[in-house]
Amino acid sequence: MRRRRLVLVAVACLGAGCKDRDPLAPPPDEAAPRNATAETPADLRGAGSTFVFPILSRWVSEYHRNTGTRVAYVASGSSDGIKQISARAVDFGASDVAMSDEELSRAPSPIVHVPITLGAVVVTYSREGLPARLKLTRDAIAGIFLGDITTWNDPRIAATNSDVRLPAMDIAVFFRSDGSGTTGVFTKYLSNGNKRWKERVGDGKSVKFPVGAGAKGNEGVARQLARTPGSVGYVELTYAKQADLALGYAYVESPAGKMVEPSLETIDAAAAGLARRIPDDMRISLVDAPGDDAYPISSLTFALVYQTAADELKGRTLARFLWWVVHDGQKLGGPLHYAPLPREVVTRVEEKLRTLTVPSGAVALRLN
Repeated sequence: MRRRRLVLVAVACLGAGCKDRDPLAPPPDEAAPRNATAETPADLRGAGSTFVFPILSRWVSEYHRNTGTRVAYVASGSSDGIKQISARAVDFGASDVAMSDEELSRAPSPIVHVPITLGAVVVTYSREGLPARLKLTRDAIAGIFLGDITTWNDPRIAATNSDVRLPAMDIAVFFRSDGSGTTGVFTKYLSNGNKRWKERVGDGKSVKFPVGAGAKGNEGVARQLARTPGSVGYVELTYAKQADLALGYAYVESPAGKMVEPSLETIDAAAAGLARRIPDDMRISLVDAPGDDAYPISSLTFALVYQTAADELKGRTLARFLWWVVHDGQKLGGPLHYAPLPREVVTRVEEKLRTLTVPSGAVALRLN
């Protein structure tokens, strides 16, 4: 049976201790008629990215505590999030890789990409017998995942780690077995700078890894790494940090040849100038973003929502929830190693949220 993580939460009210008035609420003279249906927020359902799961869990919990709206989210992988939203089986999907033109064309009506957070994919390994931090070139990482590098003391790893003694220990590779935005980001990084990887494997949410074993979700990969000496894989930074005593992670090579540590500061650096680069449809990758201090395997996570909601009340509730996420919700990301969206990007997201509509044709919510 396929194992999935389910989170139930409620949407936050913006009462005492929050903002004086919900910026997404209609002006008092245009408020909805006073009846139970209009005044009760609709429950929401979402599915997709495991990359975003730690911070999304916090968001939905906090929002529920403040507002009473429940959000059920299944962390099933970005590919499934795209599948579920395309089938209108959920109110929103979540993916760390933007939908392709082909995927968008299969949806029954236009889908909007809403950036909601910034994170990092990290090369992670069991710390048993290894230092807490290694430095790995792009070619060395590709060699490991291609099966060309099979022991930790291989000269291609030792060349950038001359200050530590590396064991002659076999490398066990783990990768995501489910359709994964984390895999999409990781394989794009390898394809960008390693010709052999690009020709043999390529990039995408689901690729055929030449060696290793698969595990479901970021959590599944982290669990396998923690219990397998000599193992290596890739997960979102939070998962590595949460298992810091069992897992190490690597500094990785940037396009300029600099070894960059994954951190809030280097994720922020990857997002510098993003508002100038991001297109109107918001579909952009942060892999190999410009900047000397930019972490090269950084990523946005997108909420995937329909331009026109199928349900009037749910459309308004979803817009209100996403508005909260890109404003108050950003403050909750730091302790979980997610960087806040740059202010200029939030402004672009506000504009995008203002375009969402409901079946009546009206803008989902009046925003002040």
